[in-house]
Amino acid sequence: MSDHYNAFEISPVPTPGPDAVPPEPFRGIYGMPAFATIPTTDLAASVDFWIRGLGFFELFSIPGTLVHLRRWAFQDVLLLRAESVPEQAPAMSLSFSCVLGQVDSLVEACRALRPDSVDGPRDTPWNTRDVEVVTPENARIVLTAAKPFDPASQEARNLEAIGITPPDFGRGDNQEHA
Repeated sequence: MSDHYNAFEISPVPTPGPDAVPPEPFRGIYGMPAFATIPTTDLAASVDFWIRGLGFFELFSIPGTLVHLRRWAFQDVLLLRAESVPEQAPAMSLSFSCVLGQVDSLVEACRALRPDSVDGPRDTPWNTRDVEVVTPENARIVLTAAKPFDPASQEARNLEAIGITPPDFGRGDNQEHA
């Protein structure tokens, strides 16, 4: 068996492309494999920015204490009421997948709410288009959209140089996952 296989079937992220459609919001309850807890001094302002700017929705809340937000399945954030937050964004960031068709509207929505909150978009050497957003509670969020894979591109050569090659769907252990 190979070390890698195409596992897109277990991910809510659609196949990259200019016409990729984001999945519908997932309102089900599940054991969260990972999530972020972000403190905020103004729960209402934070919820407003995350919903209207970043495209999350409110899954549930404990009034005045906590709001559970989600975009797609497995993109969960808990906003937690706190007495204080850091005065500047940390070096660390938290990334959320989106699709290329969402990038411009997310940038516009965030800039409309907080004009200086957005850096980008910019294309990366690993074949994504990323936008960095600093939220009202000074969390550094990266919205990242995979670009269509072009085997003749510099990005493909960058990935190949570190051992990541496109799967050969015609043979081997990956065939059942193609």
